Order: sequence, then structure tokens, then C-alpha cells
Amino acid sequence: MNNKNPGTAAKYAACILALVAIAAGVIVYMTQRGDQSVQEAAIQEPMVENLAASTQAAQIPEPSGSSPSVPTTVPSRIPETTQAATQATAAPAPGALKTALPVPGDTIGEYAMDCLSYNETTRDWRVHNGVDLAAEEGTPVGAAADGTVYTTYEDDTLGHTVVIRHDGGYTTRYSSLREDLCVNPGDEVTLGQTIGYAGDSALVETVMGSHVHFSVSCQDEPMDPAEFFALS
Repeated sequence: MNNKNPGTAAKYAACILALVAIAAGVIVYMTQRGDQSVQEAAIQEPMVENLAASTQAAQIPEPSGSSPSVPTTVPSRIPETTQAATQATAAPAPGALKTALPVPGDTIGEYAMDCLSYNETTRDWRVHNGVDLAAEEGTPVGAAADGTVYTTYEDDTLGHTVVIRHDGGYTTRYSSLREDLCVNPGDEVTLGQTIGYAGDSALVETVMGSHVHFSVSCQDEPMDPAEFFALS
């Protein structure tokens, strides 16, 4: 005689069927997931290639007609045309500035900035930034070129002095003058115009007697007066 309960057998069979259904669903899900991963990998591959192409396109191209070996940076060397323009500003060509001796006397003291010369008044050796021109007391001293009076003053060693600025960065200085100067700062002067009178006010050159101590600078650098007069 069979004592098994029919209800229990039915429940057991239902559980078996449920487990089979769940297993089948898992298999189907895993299969679909695998196919999707393969598709995503296929999609990502061309995206990486497109990204590399975009990066290359963003690079700065070489200038048209130039070789890749040619540098695109600004050269440190100053172009020759710029150098020429600078030189032209610093030193006008001969004839651009008319010049003349401030007094017609002989040179009794030479220009000496690259060597030492003996000073008979101070009895020592020193540089000499100008030339000394012999002139009798009261001889009119003329401007060596057209220009503007920059300043007038009494120097402790070179006496009464007039300073004139000219085109091209040139400056002329007239010292050992008498006290009665003829110009003031700011005055416009022309070549040969009287600016003062020869005297003996230079304390470091009293042995020379009455004369004019004349010096020149270009761009604030000492210059041989002979080169300045050669500009005419």
C-alpha cells in the first residue's frame, strides 16, 4: 500500500520545473551579455583611432614652402638693416653736420684719452679729454656747429664753461672762458655764433695762459675733436 502524499509530489515537481526555468534564463542572459561586450569592443576600437587622428590634426603645421629643419623661433641676431639704422643714428655721414673751430688759434694741448699726458700746471700725468686752442684774452669763441645751449656753469678745474648739444648725439664743451658769457641754457645757436670769450679761468691749465679748452662727446662717450671737425 503506497502511503505517499499526492500533494507533496506535485510541489516537488513544481520546484524542479522552476529551477530548470531559472537556469535557462541565466544561460540566455549570459549569452546576450557576451554578444553585447563584443559589439562594444568593436565600437571602441575605431573611436581610439579617431582620437589619434584628432590629436595629429591639432599639431601646428610647418609654414608653407619651408623645410621642417628650419627653426620657427625669432632669431637672436639683430638684422643687418636694423644695425645699419642704429649706426646711422649714432654717427651721421660726413657732411651731415657743418663744423668749425671755435677759435682760429694753434693747438697747444692735444687730445689724449688712450694714454697719459703731462700737465705742466699740476705736474702730473693724466688723460686729456679735449684740445687746448691758443687765443688771446677776449677773443670771441664761436659755436662749433648749430645746436642748443644745454647748460653754462663755472667748473672747479676748467673754469667758466658752455655746453652745446647738436644733432646726431654730439655735445661740445667750451671751457677756460671769461665770466661774461653770451648765451644762456635753452638758446638756439648757429655755427660760428659768439657764445663767450677766451680767458684763463681753467685752474688746472693756468700755465697755458689765455686759451680755450674744447672737448666733444658722442652719445656721452669722449670723442677726438679732430674726428668731429672731419664731419664737415
